[in-house]
Amino acid sequence: MQQKKILIADHLHSVFKEEAEKLGYLVDDFPHYTREQTLAQIHLYHGIAVRTKFKIDKEIIDAGTNLEFIARAGAGLDNIDEAHAKAKGIKLLNAPEGNRDAVAEHAIGMLLSLLNNLRRSDFEVRNGIWDREGNRGLELKGKTVAIIGYGFMGRCFARKLKSFDVNVIAYDKYNTGFSDEFVTEVSMEQVVKQADVLSLHIPLTRETRQMVNDEYFFHFRKPIFFLNTARGEIVNTQSVLNGIKEGKILGAGLDVLEIEKFPALAEQPWFKELAENDKVILSPHVAGWSVESYKRISEVLAEKLKAL
Repeated sequence: MQQKKILIADHLHSVFKEEAEKLGYLVDDFPHYTREQTLAQIHLYHGIAVRTKFKIDKEIIDAGTNLEFIARAGAGLDNIDEAHAKAKGIKLLNAPEGNRDAVAEHAIGMLLSLLNNLRRSDFEVRNGIWDREGNRGLELKGKTVAIIGYGFMGRCFARKLKSFDVNVIAYDKYNTGFSDEFVTEVSMEQVVKQADVLSLHIPLTRETRQMVNDEYFFHFRKPIFFLNTARGEIVNTQSVLNGIKEGKILGAGLDVLEIEKFPALAEQPWFKELAENDKVILSPHVAGWSVESYKRISEVLAEKLKAL
């Protein structure tokens, strides 16, 4: 009987390879493989494990004539042609359980930094400015935090907010009946009326791409703090900057952007305004990429591989 083979075409923690080999797979760990190399060799493999280096599109899926599964080391599947893979009977594995704590903690860190003007006050002190009054912060206690999307990420974020004595509400278009000790399920109409903080925890799909724009922010009744640790393409960045200028957004924490990585990011028409805005905190798509989650994601993938 032929031994089944897995190609690891991206940087994964070694625990995935170790556990896969225990299951009897022959594993080739080639994290530096390019798209072209993967395309040329994929027909030799029954499974492929990736992160986000390149898209697993129709061309690669069709070339993978022996593919039985695609393992994505992360939460979303937006870099995989899901419909085509499923049409060919290829199973899809991902690991949102693996980095939910990292994402939740990162989002809370961004929110507390925004509420307490930490970015601006740190810069001022380093430059000889001691402005206590101008940097007086807001307390999170008593605020209403609205979560859009109540899956693994949204639920974990809600649980971690509990100790801050906040009112946590959530809207999920595809999930109902999830109210619990951490969150109250509400309609989108209630979100726009009540929210002091808005945090996105939804996947990138055709429906959500550029969903958050000028019109989206227009409906909110109160000025809000805005967090995006989901996917950058969900949000129109210029609309966030417009909201800040109009006073509808008090501050924004963005771990993800429409365009990521330089030099392409610096070429965007909104980048200079974004970079100079002291009401925005930016990080390079690392919310779910902690030291601990790097290993945990591979552990979760290995467990799902066992269940195939």
